[in-house]
Amino acid sequence: MRLLMIIPAYNEEDNIINVVNNIKMKYPEYDYVVINDGSTDHTSRRCHREGFEIIDLPTNIGLAGAFQTGLKYAYSRDYDCALQFDADGQHRPEYIESMLEKLSEGYDIVIGSRFVKRKKDKTFRMLGARILTVAIKLTTGKRISDPTSGMRMFNRSMIKEFAVNVNYGPEPDTISYLLKNGASIAEVQVEMDERISGASYLNWSQSAMYMFRMLASILFIQNFRKRDSRHVVMKRNADNH
Repeated sequence: MRLLMIIPAYNEEDNIINVVNNIKMKYPEYDYVVINDGSTDHTSRRCHREGFEIIDLPTNIGLAGAFQTGLKYAYSRDYDCALQFDADGQHRPEYIESMLEKLSEGYDIVIGSRFVKRKKDKTFRMLGARILTVAIKLTTGKRISDPTSGMRMFNRSMIKEFAVNVNYGPEPDTISYLLKNGASIAEVQVEMDERISGASYLNWSQSAMYMFRMLASILFIQNFRKRDSRHVVMKRNADNH
């Protein structure tokens, strides 16, 4: 399968070179594209200097818009699958093969999960993840052990779903929404590293607000969300897996 790794990057000048070079040297069989989300540092300059595949967005539009840009790119070039991959060095490409194997079983989305075989830590952040897991279970009947994981692989139909529809962000509420609409989702165990350099854009208060927004969306807002069924018809029901 032809895979495209989509790497959204906002102010990752200290990390992006190591992340992409690691992919190019150790996993040349995988294509990639950096989506520079209007960075104000030297992320773009350094990528261009290294000759990386990159799309420069003129302004910062956020993770959802940057990722959708990558999926539009994948859709226009007829990739079989696409992988959301962090630019901060937390995701490990050595798990891509196991995710591809799981996707080939017929799933629409495969999530690189930290908690298939191990328990969540008892931290505030993991408490939020636990609550989102319960909310998704209540509203879809399916358990996603790591709903906040940013390492997600999408098959061809999901690439099209994200590319041609609007308001699709790579977030837990969208995962919940897709489950409700018949998407089949699996998880594989992965380990993640601490970011190489810099700090997350989410501080404590922003993390709390993010969790609250996701919870409200999963429990309430997604019930009123509509999609254009003319574009993509999800062929399977998640209950088949």
